[in-house]
Amino acid sequence: MESAIGELEGGECVVFSSGMAAISALLLTLLRPGDTVVLPSDGYYKTRAFAAQTLAGLGVTIREVPTAGPYPAFDGVRLVLLETPANPGLDVCDIAAVAASAHAAGALVAVDNTTATPLGQRPLDLGADVSVGSGTKALTGHSDLVLGYVCTRSGDLAGRLRAWRDATGAVPGPFEAWLAHRSLGTLDLRLARQSANAAAVADLLADRPDVTGVRWPGLPRDPAYPVAVRQMRRFPGVVTFTLASASTVDGFLAASRLVARATSFGGLHTTADRRAQWGDDTPAGLVRLSCGVEDTADLVADITAALDVAGGRR
Repeated sequence: MESAIGELEGGECVVFSSGMAAISALLLTLLRPGDTVVLPSDGYYKTRAFAAQTLAGLGVTIREVPTAGPYPAFDGVRLVLLETPANPGLDVCDIAAVAASAHAAGALVAVDNTTATPLGQRPLDLGADVSVGSGTKALTGHSDLVLGYVCTRSGDLAGRLRAWRDATGAVPGPFEAWLAHRSLGTLDLRLARQSANAAAVADLLADRPDVTGVRWPGLPRDPAYPVAVRQMRRFPGVVTFTLASASTVDGFLAASRLVARATSFGGLHTTADRRAQWGDDTPAGLVRLSCGVEDTADLVADITAALDVAGGRR
């Protein structure tokens, strides 16, 4: 499995028992007291919580910057961690430009590639030193395992990460590894349908007056599109939008026949999550919708009907 993911990302791969096991191993391997790390202020909230609760207590200085920037000078920074597209807001940043600026200041660059997957973009080819991801999501895509990985072209760093993993017991089980490797065989097929569904759903949502804040990097009117279209080979199956209130979201999910309530994403079935309930700094009605592999027309029709019910049109 490490060989397969490594080939997709273009580097040496070390797998972990979860995405957070992978990213915490990376942070704790690279950072020491007195170091400074730059994190995305709009990225995965558990990463920011880990930094605030653990890294800060170890004497690491935390700086948070929005994914879309602007980025400060990186003088004195040890590590810049990017998440592009960011979860859940789906902003993107120019990996090559940030990496060039960070490297000029002597900083390393890591990219959380969970949302894009290596078929969507290859951060190492764009200048990043590390690509890290949760294999729990779209990479394996069957909602039946928990997994993480780190890829790098530095043999020394890969060795240090493997030593950390073995010492802390963050090794995935053999059955999970088998399931993950099996799932990679359908990755291209799954992502193609998920991306097509996301395009159709984004178009639908963008034209509805009861929906605001529609974000999908593949939408030409999206502010992230100019950067995303240059550096991404495929757009993700995740769409973010905002409904009027938390109760409207509840009504939408209750009325839908195809959209399940779930906090993970990237699986075969379309799921939605109201992110504010988990601690993300988002509007109460913000929804992260992960498109599955259902028939596109069926999915669009179901979401349309569910939104009509939630908005009182039926």
